[in-house]
Amino acid sequence: MDQSEASPTAIISDQVSVNGNVTLLTLTSDGELRWTERRQRCLIVEKQVLGFVMEGGKVRIKTLVDNGDGVCCRGSNGALVRKDFIFQPLTEESGRLWCQHLRNYLDSLGRPRRLFIFVNPFGGKKSASKVFLDVVKPLLEDADVQFTLQETKHQLHAKEVATVLDLSKYDGVVCVSGDGILVEVVNGLLTREDWSAAIKTPLGLVPAGTGNGMAKSLLDSVGEPCKASNAVLTIIRGHKRSLDVATILQGQTRFFSVLMLSWGLVADIDIESEKYRWMGSARIDFYALQRIIHLRQYNGRISFVPAPGFESYGEPTSYTGEPTGKQSTLKSGQEQRVMIQKHGYQGSDVNLVHLDWRIINGPFISVWLHNVPWGSEGVMAAPDAKFSDGYLDLILIRQCPKLSLLSLMANLSNGNHVKSPYVLYLKVKAFVLEPGTLTGDSTKGGIIDVDGEVLAKGNGAYKCEQKTLMVYDKLQMTVDQGLATLFSPVSHS
Repeated sequence: MDQSEASPTAIISDQVSVNGNVTLLTLTSDGELRWTERRQRCLIVEKQVLGFVMEGGKVRIKTLVDNGDGVCCRGSNGALVRKDFIFQPLTEESGRLWCQHLRNYLDSLGRPRRLFIFVNPFGGKKSASKVFLDVVKPLLEDADVQFTLQETKHQLHAKEVATVLDLSKYDGVVCVSGDGILVEVVNGLLTREDWSAAIKTPLGLVPAGTGNGMAKSLLDSVGEPCKASNAVLTIIRGHKRSLDVATILQGQTRFFSVLMLSWGLVADIDIESEKYRWMGSARIDFYALQRIIHLRQYNGRISFVPAPGFESYGEPTSYTGEPTGKQSTLKSGQEQRVMIQKHGYQGSDVNLVHLDWRIINGPFISVWLHNVPWGSEGVMAAPDAKFSDGYLDLILIRQCPKLSLLSLMANLSNGNHVKSPYVLYLKVKAFVLEPGTLTGDSTKGGIIDVDGEVLAKGNGAYKCEQKTLMVYDKLQMTVDQGLATLFSPVSHS
């Protein structure tokens, strides 16, 4: 028989007592705990076992398994519950050996041992503190993961902490929140002097906010529900994947985005519906209907470098943006990165001038760029988006009858909106937005929404009294492939 097809060997196998009955318990080399208790049972250590403790002469295995009594090798209905399994070795020496082999196997998995955790008590339904106490804390304690807790006190607090945090003390940073805290942490890490090492810190997401687009994208990629327990198990297991980071540049001002940028209809709905927050999640649908009935269009222009296969969109043009640092020529097909330590990361140092730019003129109903598939738990904005392909997905609507627009928006939950003949859907490597005023009213501008926050706004826009990071003028986006790192679930197939 081929060695790859050989049956797994036993790391340890011994008689134990389970519920008063003696049975053979085996830990196999491929990480399965097998025993018989009325029927054959098994636990996959890597997937289901959080940790264990010795209590007197008994070993308590702490697990997170399928809802009900579904202790089996394969398959999952998505819902996870904590469950303990207790067995008693027949001798003291056997107990010592079981603990030694279980500890060695768990240690071999490379799981994080120390985490820094942000909890945003103000986000979404203000449920993050409860999610932490009810779900996150018990699971981490079961897995013997040490953690330091930081509740955010105000906007940008997480960015301030991430800028100075001693990362050598931790194996990762976790955000129990919506997407906003993750964005703050990424911006904080990239403003550090040691940004190139800091941004490699694995980042974890536990959904506890309004949108939860990144957590939904991660868990949905393997068919799991967007639940806190699934997200915490993802972090405990310690698997990682890289994540593209977009640099938004305007003059000397930079902002690092990991989720999306929108201007026009989507931005107006996202930001202006805040005044109906008392309605809960229904506010989005309610205000979307208002915005479609009283449809706005904005003058403006977009320029972009298309990904391979999308060169037919728009018309040829020359580079209209601004340099992202020192601008050097490309060498051996690889992008150069600026290493200016004092001021943090400066963005991709690619020679944008020599790339093949395309242009599309407005007016526009909506301009939407996405880094991952889901914008929130109920909006699959960019079904073809990948976490680290080096491109942003552009979803563009220029003209669309109101009834078709209503139908299109109803398909956001499954991604079928991109199949509409009124939608242009393409991938871009670099992007320049030149936002203009409302058609029919040159005194009013729109809102540029980045990762759920107002980045810039025109005259007469909603919340126009609030100061923003950038002005309502030309801005540029470039993409760094796989710059950040996320704790990520793995397929169970």
